[in-house]
Amino acid sequence: MAEEPALRLPTYRRDEESQPPVHWPDYVSNPGRAPKRPLVLMPQRLTEITGPLLGAERVGQHDNDLTVQHVGEPQGQRIVVTGRVLDGDGRPIPDTLLEIWQANASGRYHHNGDRHPAPLDPNFSGVGRCMTDAAGRYTFTTIQPGAYPWRNHHNAWRPAHIHFSLFGQAFTQRLITQMYFPGDPLFGQDPIFNSVRDPKARESMIASFDLDATVPEWALAYSWDIVLRGKNPTPLENEEDEDDD
Repeated sequence: MAEEPALRLPTYRRDEESQPPVHWPDYVSNPGRAPKRPLVLMPQRLTEITGPLLGAERVGQHDNDLTVQHVGEPQGQRIVVTGRVLDGDGRPIPDTLLEIWQANASGRYHHNGDRHPAPLDPNFSGVGRCMTDAAGRYTFTTIQPGAYPWRNHHNAWRPAHIHFSLFGQAFTQRLITQMYFPGDPLFGQDPIFNSVRDPKARESMIASFDLDATVPEWALAYSWDIVLRGKNPTPLENEEDEDDD
């Protein structure tokens, strides 16, 4: 009796050329959290690719529109952020759960750990989620986030950005990155942005202004694609280093 073929499971590799290093002293809180020994690639087994499914049932009616989640309207410039999630060969990745979180228009997060003396907006929580469609496309309506100080070095300010989290079929398949806005004068002095050492990879984190996607007399728009693997992948963060910065 012939033996059944072994179960073939997906494996994942780190793209060292475009991704930021694990140890980056310019980001002053990084050395205390970065591993001191070489990373060990854990084998992908059946339990890593099965488990709770992360699908459309986790997305509410207004989760992708951060401007209508409260009784009143949030303060700030409305923006529409749209794009696609693609693989390295340009194929769309459908039915992927995306989550975002961001500061409000004054550069403050809606959580107790943020002590920046900027006003909170009672009508803006700064979190949203959506599913990619059959073409891998996503859309968020939100508020242009503000820059904020973060005490990493003298007079340190973070460029305006939106955090993106992408889930696969299980909790272990989560990728995190940040989207920035074109023309930001703070790029040159931000160690998180510059931890991505490849200039082309850094450019892939910056959205493009999209006049065609604007809503006349209501909202500006930006376009930003996320490429998971290939020649031009979007730089992603190590989940161990994740925080609200």
